[in-house]
Amino acid sequence: MAAVLEHSLVEICGFGREAERRFREVIVSPGVSAPSGGLKFPDSAGAFHYEESGKLLSVTSNRFVHWWTSADTVQLVEESLDTNLLNNAIRLKFSCCSVLPGGVTIQETLNNVVILICTNQSVHRLVLPHPARMYRSELVTERHMQSIFTDVMKLDLQDPASCALIPGWAGHAAVPGAVAAWLSFHGDAHFALGSPAGGITVVTLPPHDSHGSASVVELKRSSVMRRISGWMPTAIRGEQSPPDRVLSLAVREEEEDSLIFALCQDHRLRMWSLTVGLDGIEKKGSDGVVVRAQSFARPTLPEALVDFTLTPTDVWALWEDESNSALVKYINFEHNTAGQWNQVFVQPPPEEEVSVGVDLDPRETYLELLFSPLRFTASAIVRALQIFRRGSERIPDASWENLKKEVTQAVESELQSSVTEFEFSQEEYRQLQVEFWSRFYSCCLQYQEVESTPLGLTVCQQTGMACLLRKGFVSFLLPCFAVDHLYLSYDQYLQSEEDTPISDDPDVARDVLQLVRTLRLVSDTVSAEMAYEMEKALEYLQTPERAAELVLENMVCNDKDGVIEDIQNKLQDIRNPSVAMMALLRELDLETDSELGLSVRMSLSQLYGSNCAVSVVCQAVCHMAMTRAQFCRDLLILQKLYLHFGDNVFLGGGAQLLQLQQDLIPRTSHLLSSYHLLKGVSQSLASSVPMDAIDVNLQHLTALELSDTPSVSTALSPQTVLELFYQTAARRIIISQIFSLQNTDSPLIWTHMISSLVQLLAQLIWPSNPGFQFPECLMANCQFTQLQDYVRLIGPWCQVNIGSCRFMLAQCYLADGEGQKALRCFQEAATEVEREEFLRKLTGSEDEEAATSPRLQYYNKVLRLLEDVGLPELVIQLASLAIAEADDDVHCQAALWTRIFKHHLDLGHNSEAYEALTQNPDSSMQLDCLRQLVVVLCERSQLQDLVQFPYTNLHDEVRNPAGASVLINEPRSDVRLLAGMLDISALILLSSDPTSAFSAAAGRRQVDILELCDLEKEYFLSRARLTLAQHHPPSAAIAGGASAQELVHLLVQTGLFDSALSLSRIFKLDLSPIFDTLTFKCIQLQSGGEEPQSEAWSWLAANQLSVVNTKESSATDEAWRLLASYLDRYPSTNGQHHRHVIHKLLSHGIPLPDWLLKSYKCVDAPSLLRLLLNFDLLETAAELVLEYVDAVLGRGHQYFGIERPLSATSPPAWLPYTAIDQLLHALSETQTHSSVSHFLFASHHVCLFVLQLESHSPNLLLIPASQQSPKQTGRVPQRCPTDDRTPTRRSETSGSMRQVTANLTIDQFSICFFYV
Repeated sequence: MAAVLEHSLVEICGFGREAERRFREVIVSPGVSAPSGGLKFPDSAGAFHYEESGKLLSVTSNRFVHWWTSADTVQLVEESLDTNLLNNAIRLKFSCCSVLPGGVTIQETLNNVVILICTNQSVHRLVLPHPARMYRSELVTERHMQSIFTDVMKLDLQDPASCALIPGWAGHAAVPGAVAAWLSFHGDAHFALGSPAGGITVVTLPPHDSHGSASVVELKRSSVMRRISGWMPTAIRGEQSPPDRVLSLAVREEEEDSLIFALCQDHRLRMWSLTVGLDGIEKKGSDGVVVRAQSFARPTLPEALVDFTLTPTDVWALWEDESNSALVKYINFEHNTAGQWNQVFVQPPPEEEVSVGVDLDPRETYLELLFSPLRFTASAIVRALQIFRRGSERIPDASWENLKKEVTQAVESELQSSVTEFEFSQEEYRQLQVEFWSRFYSCCLQYQEVESTPLGLTVCQQTGMACLLRKGFVSFLLPCFAVDHLYLSYDQYLQSEEDTPISDDPDVARDVLQLVRTLRLVSDTVSAEMAYEMEKALEYLQTPERAAELVLENMVCNDKDGVIEDIQNKLQDIRNPSVAMMALLRELDLETDSELGLSVRMSLSQLYGSNCAVSVVCQAVCHMAMTRAQFCRDLLILQKLYLHFGDNVFLGGGAQLLQLQQDLIPRTSHLLSSYHLLKGVSQSLASSVPMDAIDVNLQHLTALELSDTPSVSTALSPQTVLELFYQTAARRIIISQIFSLQNTDSPLIWTHMISSLVQLLAQLIWPSNPGFQFPECLMANCQFTQLQDYVRLIGPWCQVNIGSCRFMLAQCYLADGEGQKALRCFQEAATEVEREEFLRKLTGSEDEEAATSPRLQYYNKVLRLLEDVGLPELVIQLASLAIAEADDDVHCQAALWTRIFKHHLDLGHNSEAYEALTQNPDSSMQLDCLRQLVVVLCERSQLQDLVQFPYTNLHDEVRNPAGASVLINEPRSDVRLLAGMLDISALILLSSDPTSAFSAAAGRRQVDILELCDLEKEYFLSRARLTLAQHHPPSAAIAGGASAQELVHLLVQTGLFDSALSLSRIFKLDLSPIFDTLTFKCIQLQSGGEEPQSEAWSWLAANQLSVVNTKESSATDEAWRLLASYLDRYPSTNGQHHRHVIHKLLSHGIPLPDWLLKSYKCVDAPSLLRLLLNFDLLETAAELVLEYVDAVLGRGHQYFGIERPLSATSPPAWLPYTAIDQLLHALSETQTHSSVSHFLFASHHVCLFVLQLESHSPNLLLIPASQQSPKQTGRVPQRCPTDDRTPTRRSETSGSMRQVTANLTIDQFSICFFYV
């Protein structure tokens, strides 16, 4: 992983691609009148971080609350980086009051989150439930959770226990910032406000769960214990009136006391105590007060300080310059001896001027800028749209996609209304487009500038996460990678070799510094037009080297300021440029040898999975890609400039020039193309896909048997394809990779976690890495346009996964209906089947024979896909090509010829079908094809074609009239057709061999003897074919020659489960595939919409189940009821069918129905326990074990199929000791409150079980798991002898039980019971 500089940060906006946030509004009326004079306070912002925000297994991990105050309004938003919080935004309006800057404080207690708000006339307290008390378990895996603000509308904020007026303040101006609020150890809410006349007013509200009224204390100068002024320089003191007017307040809790520190107008620090009297304070003196002062050099620019914050090691400060831009810096006061402030690269505002290329549409150019990441918030665009329309009407649907349509319509309407001439040239219309789109763009710029006003700064003490609080959104400060830091830093931050983290060698570090300074000079020289030409060359797949040469020629020709000479002088100072370039290229290259795997624990399933985290991580990758693409562009131009200067700047001579030309320039070109691809991926929007297209695509993936393809996204808001990939597949892989290298108990340090997320996500989409998850995700989510563009961009230069990319391109062509192009790409991909992981996974199947070559397996999968799409011509072409690959595989050749025959026959190509029949090397398949040919041609009345075929080497089959029995099984055959069958066979023989016709006639008297069971099978087979043809006519042609097993597959696909079950029982086939298919249909119905529900009623009605079609009963309910009835009617050995159903449900993440759990518990409870353990459902498994132990002891034994519970005279009882041991071990590793309680409760039951066994047998032995021999583990206890002792009562065994529980360790809970 690339080096990360912890002392350099970059700002990433967190507004994402969400619609305008909806605030629930609450109006609070304190009962006061508005003061005269129209008081106005500046806007402010702040944030609160939970104590356990850095704890992985906490419900408050990566969770915080931030707020903005403006006039009479406070807006509070609770954010989480792990889960999406519902009802998380509220707006509080205080009538006739103004919220004081810094007047919002949030603190947490064990059970509550308390919000304290100060206005200029009142104080308020909101008591909300703590997130840890809102959920049963701290280990939360839901994607959506309720916020603490969910029930805020139910609070009575006018209750005297929740608010109080500040006496004597009406009409007076409060001091902005001179306010502090806190909770005491006893739960009292204190509000300290600096009085305008000097002193401090303290308002106290009693604990919210106690009775009492508010109290007010005035702290005057006479009660000051001591003025601490020795640390303040006398040069900055003043004697302004009143001298003790408070400018800023801070509070510290010391045991039972509250100490209030006040910075006053006379630049003196004063302190008050709320609980100790004046005399007591005077006696103490100042021994207990420690004041530390340290000065730092502030930036020299004319900035205004907006906010600052302190951590145990750093000072963070936020300034605002004259252009309203934010300036954030921080400094470590423990180790920074030079007094150098560290950089934070804030997000620059969108460019004011938009250059529209002559070959581009102005509307598309502006829309791309307005709706691309990192530029504009939805609220800024909405406000600009209202101004542009000259109205304030609210947009009903402010979603991102609808907003784009509204903007287009508004600008085009304005343009059309301004046109007065009926005819004008295309160039004039283009100028009008640019003019009106530029006007709207300017409106957006103004509102985005307002939204970006910096108001505050917050740093989480637990995780180190720093956030910049702007007026309209929150942005996150991420650690800057080494090469990005060098490229973005100003020269004053790169003064020595120590500032270069790229290399430890001082000579190399010096050359790198000089090279980066030169690169920035090149960057300043590249104009916007040249940058656009370079970008266009990359997009149109032109050679980057040639594009860099054209840019260089332009630079040399237009060099009027001597920049090229300055660059040459700087290059001469670099001693070894090749080594410096190699060091930079190594940092830029994201290629890795290993492919990231997936092994995610349940506790990590939601980490960094919220929409906010998705936006931050993906925008960070976008920012990195944009920065590095520009870096590589400038480096490539500089390398071309080296070649231009030649030996004048190269001290090493021709050898280094040769290395530059043959190695460094191609590597830089490759990196430039790669980062251009990453930039496009991070900015390309995902397409919305209708549900029917998703269903069709899912069928195609099923035909390919890609079971581990990334899941389909269910996100409603528009997103980039990178965000789509991160949500559906990448996040789980990345989190698994991170925590495979570190303990889950370690704290979530922001700088480490976010840099790992960004780096690993960039590696997953890096085209030169072996992983192919990103294209797979695009294919699974029907993003075929974006996938086609991805393959197009990497085609000329990427030599990794070439065959897989051709396969993906074929999928895109199939989706667009371009079958021939798809077939060509499928053929090209076949050459890489044995070399690429994705294609090997595609060919690996349990159904294929081991002897079949990978390429033939690949062809079979593609043929199945083409058949599923419905392209028989392409099937014939590809099967003909595959036959050439199957020279030594007779079985495969026969299957391919049969496929060719079938599709030729379906297309009406009778001669080609007969030719394929004759080429089939398998006699049985050849006979089946012959029968099918005769039947189909007879049905079509194409007897002329039937009798003209020569039937070479097929006379014996034609002579055998048993072929007519095929017609009996055909649902569309009639009696006349059957009657003429023998005459037709005679005609066929007569046409080919006249003498054989007489032998056939003579053979008509021969009688074949069949058994009753054979007739019964043929009858049921024919009836199943008839049923299939009636319910699904397109399957009739296939069903005619299908075997019983193939027919069962067709029946279940159509939904005819009754017929499939009957046929399977007659032919003694396995019923598991039927249960699998029905379970999958239940899953589809449960997760689908109205359309799948309506389609399901038809196949549900075709099965023998009384369908109840009422409002209370849906198609999903009836499907589950059908599945339950089949499980009861068709029992299996050891609950095999139950096990298949449960495994299918858990594999798709579907909760198990209660009826299924009850049914399987009675059949095979141990197997159910093992299934739950395999899918990491520890809580459900623990509950099952407790119930099972109780059942063995006699409580509820009938629910587990136990006829006689354990007793002295009962048969031996058996428990799955190994599975229980695994469960206890897993519970001991999962250290949550819920898991610990299950663990202790389970141990209690085990001990109770042991003691009850002791009461029945005196010879019970407990053997720890570490001492069990292989033969003892899981041993079934033998029948115990009759015990004549009086059973021990519960009161007599309680002490022994406590003793056993105290003595058993975790390892000893794995016990083996047997009797001596």
